[in-house]
Amino acid sequence: AGLIAFSVLAYVVLDGFDLGVGMLFPFYRTKEERDVVMKTVAPIWDGNETWLVLGGGGLLDVFPMAYSLVLTALYAPLIVMLLALVFRGVAFEFRFKAQTDRGKLLWDIAVGGGSYVATFAQGIALGALVQGIEVANRAYAGGWWDWLTPFSLLTGLAVVVGYTLLGAAWLIWKTEGGLQDYAYRTARVTGGATLALIGVVSLWTPFLDPAYMQRWFAWPAILLVMPVPLLVLAAAYGLFKGIERRRDAQPFLSALALFVLSFVGLGISFYPHIVPPGLTIREAAAPDNSLAFLLAGAIVLIPVILIYTAHAYWVFRGKIGSGEGYH
Repeated sequence: AGLIAFSVLAYVVLDGFDLGVGMLFPFYRTKEERDVVMKTVAPIWDGNETWLVLGGGGLLDVFPMAYSLVLTALYAPLIVMLLALVFRGVAFEFRFKAQTDRGKLLWDIAVGGGSYVATFAQGIALGALVQGIEVANRAYAGGWWDWLTPFSLLTGLAVVVGYTLLGAAWLIWKTEGGLQDYAYRTARVTGGATLALIGVVSLWTPFLDPAYMQRWFAWPAILLVMPVPLLVLAAAYGLFKGIERRRDAQPFLSALALFVLSFVGLGISFYPHIVPPGLTIREAAAPDNSLAFLLAGAIVLIPVILIYTAHAYWVFRGKIGSGEGYH
């Protein structure tokens, strides 16, 4: 369960910022600016999505019942998300191959549109999972539209704004001049909006299920979870101080900290369930022999992916200027 959670978190913090870059992409006016923006993530975006494959495939192998329930309940938003990611990935590469300005513009629109749709669908799926999936006799017992609620729409919006913050913070780190100035302004606005939405979602969540309320506000559990909101405030302070003092890396690292802490808060709400409110980690787990076999593979595979990812980021470190890039 910890390895699956780590894979999902790695996907969120890594692919989150390049989806954010994709959502900011349409707001850059000139072809040269858009080229530089794309080149900041061109060497790494496809590697970032490795974690989505690992998390989804791992869930199927390790928690097959949870996989079945989640896919059945969230079939519509997850299919939309995957199709948008495919379309965005194709557009990402084809825009570099387009022979005409009109062709490149169409692919540019596809990059932005695919990023928005994929991110919003992720947020809706998250909200639907948090609000709970109805289970009866170890099968999905809800309706086709149960995933579409005011809460899931709110979380969809929150993820869009949060990923945009990550994208802006990444561009602060990787660009300079006018591009960086625009990224600073965007990060200031999206940072405030992200914190506001984190607050609204956090206040709403305990009212979705009495178990959430118990884990966050019962005594003495409140003493154990209190560091999370305090650390969120510390990360927010680091974010805005980094923007104010025009630090290159601090806004990005602080934005990542906000996402990690939000993920920790989600884990506090969920545990020991993997599909709230009725399916626990132990109930959903595959047989012990299967878990042992898969653990042996994960012990080898995950460090290899981490080493490859770290190497890619190291090789393509530094600022990206006009005319530079790996395409």
